Amino acid sequence: MAENESQSVLTWDQVCRLNEVLTEVVPVHGRGNFPTLEMRLKDIVQMVRSRLEERGIKVKDVRLNGSTASHVLVQDVGWSYKDLDLIFRVDLPREAEFQLIKDVVLGTLLDFLPEGVNKEKITPMTLKEAYVQKLVKVYMDQDRWSLISLCNNDGRNVELKFVDSIRRQFEFSVDSFQIVLDSLLSYYDVSETPMSEKFHPTVLGESMYGDFAAALDHLKNKLIATKRPEEIRGGGLLKYCNLLVRDFRPTDEEEFKGLERYMCSRFFIDFPDIVEQQHKLEAYLQSHFVGEEKSKYEYLMILRRVVNESTVCLMGHERRQTLNLISLTAFRVLAEQHAIPDASSVTCYYQPAPYVRDLNFSNYYVASYNQSIPTWLPCN
Repeated sequence: MAENESQSVLTWDQVCRLNEVLTEVVPVHGRGNFPTLEMRLKDIVQMVRSRLEERGIKVKDVRLNGSTASHVLVQDVGWSYKDLDLIFRVDLPREAEFQLIKDVVLGTLLDFLPEGVNKEKITPMTLKEAYVQKLVKVYMDQDRWSLISLCNNDGRNVELKFVDSIRRQFEFSVDSFQIVLDSLLSYYDVSETPMSEKFHPTVLGESMYGDFAAALDHLKNKLIATKRPEEIRGGGLLKYCNLLVRDFRPTDEEEFKGLERYMCSRFFIDFPDIVEQQHKLEAYLQSHFVGEEKSKYEYLMILRRVVNESTVCLMGHERRQTLNLISLTAFRVLAEQHAIPDASSVTCYYQPAPYVRDLNFSNYYVASYNQSIPTWLPCN
């Protein structure tokens, strides 16, 4: 039985999906001429954990997090899982541990290089440049963690997060799940008997939202719920609109009208500059819509509506700047997709806001849709 209401034991079907995720071969793509590394999650987790403990860093447990954990719990919920998020719970009393963790992970990548590669001449710095998509270190009183994200060209990066403490571990109830992997990893190590419904390890899931059953119900029924959105970096605004475009709906429409204002306020507190907003928006689109480009335009229209209706903390010109940024991004998405409006021939004139001149959009643009192929032309 689970220890409290935030935890639950996985069913046999859920354990089967978890096993598939951990044993599937995942490619980590190298930049330039570097070869693709093929790894299974269970292998890199076991190797990193054992080497950390050899170097004196005790791993309390390892967990699967994010959309992949949601996929394990409820299959075909409406989005395909992207990044493979793994959490190693460790103690990080000093900044020296961060360097040690990075050295261990980069050293482990050497073992996945194909045969015939001369490993002696490959330095950790070379491996970082070739295979690491993102490297983050946070060292503060209430937040001590690091992230090493390994590249995958299809948007399924292998994300290794090493967490001592973190104030906020979820945005909404449907992405609050963590699955403790230790019992299944131990099973791989000691048992040669294939798993079956009558013989498999007990695997525990936990919801950081606090109520596992409620969060699971939200996931199954595509409902949006959260707690204290003002604590979320960015307010959860971008993820909230991502849920809306996937046909998730708030548990309480009226309550969420107020929460949308909190989300927008926190977003503009964390990203007050228009250039920061552009970078954040483009990075989100790039990482969350790989293979789902057709949803981008609808997503941006939902985001624009929420910002337009729920932003109360900006001056008029600042609000218009943000709305213009979203509009310009949406027009660019349409152009990239060669979208065809319902009308047989439509020409849309759009004048970027003055700030766009600083972002290499110095011209006016015309989106001309004639017959089947749209063209975008600069107008002097």
